[in-house]
Amino acid sequence: MQMNNSLKIVHYCFLLTAFLFLSLGSAVDAADKKQVAIKAPPGMAALPLDLPKPAFAGTPQNIKGVKQLEKPLGRPRPPFFAPKGVKNLALGKKITGSDEEPIVGEIKMITDGDKKAADGSYVELGPFTQYIQVDLEEEKEIYAVLLWHYHKQARVYFDVVIQVSNDPEFGKSTAIYNNDHDNSAEQGIGKDNHYVETSEGRLVDAKGVKGRYVRFYSGGNNASDLNHYIEVEVYGK
Repeated sequence: MQMNNSLKIVHYCFLLTAFLFLSLGSAVDAADKKQVAIKAPPGMAALPLDLPKPAFAGTPQNIKGVKQLEKPLGRPRPPFFAPKGVKNLALGKKITGSDEEPIVGEIKMITDGDKKAADGSYVELGPFTQYIQVDLEEEKEIYAVLLWHYHKQARVYFDVVIQVSNDPEFGKSTAIYNNDHDNSAEQGIGKDNHYVETSEGRLVDAKGVKGRYVRFYSGGNNASDLNHYIEVEVYGK
């Protein structure tokens, strides 16, 4: 009798586990389908992003002490919608910067379309505050900017400031991102979050700002005072 009761309990537990597993799977599938089913507003389309493969290696260092650090999303970034017809205007465009002789790589690599985290795919600039600048050749409406510093490790880059201007000297500009909380880069105090580098890059909503030049500042990272760039993309028309 006890044996029969034990078998019944085991059978019941098995059925309950199977039910929970199937229910959870259905819920996950439903969530995935809901995300896939997101429709673009009229006249808009999802950015045609070509993301590199994840390449994390090693253990994150010194991230716990970073203030105002954004929590990881824990899932793929949702699509970003922009007016139909936008494209990456930065691809192959002329790029200049504050460090004309990088420690590693050539500055032109930052707009060459290679977003991998491999050796030979990134540029290493000198320490402390440095900037790079992309010339779009004429004024454009900019809807999004995508930036990869270095996504082979879980790093946090400091004093990340992105500005748009029609003046190559940036006497007058519009900041679309600023996480410099103490004005270290001397571009004004920002309120945006610090974030951990990933293969998805940092996507910034530029809200249709007009300009010819896009400038990117940074001031080292949690692992060293050096600055790195793999690729920048500027979406507009």
